Amino acid sequence: MNTLSSHVLDTTAGCPAAGIPITLTTPDGQSYEGMTDDDGRCKDWGQPTLDAGIYHLRFHCHGYLSTRHGNSFYPYVDIAFELADNGGHYHVPLLISPFGFSSYRGS
Repeated sequence: MNTLSSHVLDTTAGCPAAGIPITLTTPDGQSYEGMTDDDGRCKDWGQPTLDAGIYHLRFHCHGYLSTRHGNSFYPYVDIAFELADNGGHYHVPLLISPFGFSSYRGS
């Protein structure tokens, strides 16, 4: 069984990014909505089954960055990744600032 979590960190402010909406799209095109909590984390996707395949996370960061920093070059950040059969837990962190972002496979 696969599980998925994410964590968004504001590298300009040096803190978690709370209140960022995230859309998870599954290989079959279904979409699920999540939101980062006060610690910038999201792990509740509305109970989708996470089978093997290519998934897509869209981080809707424009509102957060514009409000917090007065500017945002990116209206959203898209990350595509692949889950394996019985791959266990997957963690997709996002580091953001008004003019840059980075991601990696976390633990």
